[in-house]
Amino acid sequence: MRKSLQVAGVTAACALTGTLVYGAGAAGAHGGTQQAGHEPQNIGLLVGQIDDYYGARQQDDGTWTASEHSDYAKDLARVESRAKADIRQATARTGHGARGKHGGAKAKPAIVLDIDDTALLSFDYERRTNYVYNNDTWNAYVDQANRPAVFGMPELVSYAKQHGVEVFFLTGLSEPQRPGAAKNLAKAGYDTQLDKAHLFLKDKANPPAYLKDCASAAAWNCTTVQYKAGTRKHLEDSGYRVIGNFGDQQSDLTGGYADKGYKLPNPTYFVE
Repeated sequence: MRKSLQVAGVTAACALTGTLVYGAGAAGAHGGTQQAGHEPQNIGLLVGQIDDYYGARQQDDGTWTASEHSDYAKDLARVESRAKADIRQATARTGHGARGKHGGAKAKPAIVLDIDDTALLSFDYERRTNYVYNNDTWNAYVDQANRPAVFGMPELVSYAKQHGVEVFFLTGLSEPQRPGAAKNLAKAGYDTQLDKAHLFLKDKANPPAYLKDCASAAAWNCTTVQYKAGTRKHLEDSGYRVIGNFGDQQSDLTGGYADKGYKLPNPTYFVE
């Protein structure tokens, strides 16, 4: 479930179901102040802090953009730098392969990326809607395929591929949104395979067999964690080892089946 205008918590390096998680401060230099008593943060002040964090600017056409010099961009760069070092070390140790958990054959190293605010930045939508989510307007926005890349992430994908790492996208977007998602990823500079074998979306009408414990053609009952962890397990069962798992929500990272998780900053909404 997506909740509007909830600050994603800062995730320090911690062990979560066998996955080491690295995080960036979601509130940046201006957030995180504890209020006295029980009164929540004033929502008007919070919106201003989020604007400052992203370096928000409204263009002549009404589009909101983030600044590559913002605290947000700096937090991203720290996470991405750590991830590149980990990718380099993981592939150097294994010679572009990793010992699989199932049998003696080497598993191919892989990374998994969420899309919304991990690969593609939706700050323009969040700011223009005043951080209020609406299913219809969101779906129309995704289908326009005009979101920019999250700063530095296409370069991280290219870096991983140069080191022999397979790249997968795993998103909460629904199957009918596949054309817009694939088009937008390519347009934003992700030079990697974007076919059905590498781009996983929620297919509620015809869910895959590996999600049989929580989904069927009659009903989709998977939580975000069940859906994403179950898909990572499917990749592992298919001969891959997920050496890095990237998401802007903790629910992207929880559930295991990844050596390390990387929490990207996102103070604009929360997904359970």
